[in-house]
Amino acid sequence: MTGLTENVNDKYTIRMMRADDYDQAFALWNGLEGLGLSEADSPERIACFLQRNEGLSYVCEYEGSIVGTIMAGHDSRRGFLYHLGVATEHRGQGIAPLLVNEALSALLREGIDKCHLFVMEHNEAGQRFWSANGWEKRDGILLYSKGLDSRRLE
Repeated sequence: MTGLTENVNDKYTIRMMRADDYDQAFALWNGLEGLGLSEADSPERIACFLQRNEGLSYVCEYEGSIVGTIMAGHDSRRGFLYHLGVATEHRGQGIAPLLVNEALSALLREGIDKCHLFVMEHNEAGQRFWSANGWEKRDGILLYSKGLDSRRLE
């Protein structure tokens, strides 16, 4: 992407995601099967993520409405993709691969040469998409998580 926005075709525009996109993005995510949401997806936390990873996340607009998103970030070693989603009625237009390419290109400009993502086990459509687009499902890695409660850390 050479500028701030890029036309997918005459109807769609890709641009960097902003914190004020939250309401439309959350409504999109909430309506998509297979996309998991949690407390980490609050307006404040998304705004913090976007600030910490400025210029790495994108939205796709159609007639002024957000119909696609991808969020990207990194820890200075590896990139991570989150919340790739395209409204069902806008799928098949090449939006998802373009969003992925924009996010990966932005990560590469940051010096990141490998990227990971998480797909919910029950999200078969997501698994098919990522596999069909050259992503390799990893075996031998287990994901462990722990909620942090500041009261228990004192």
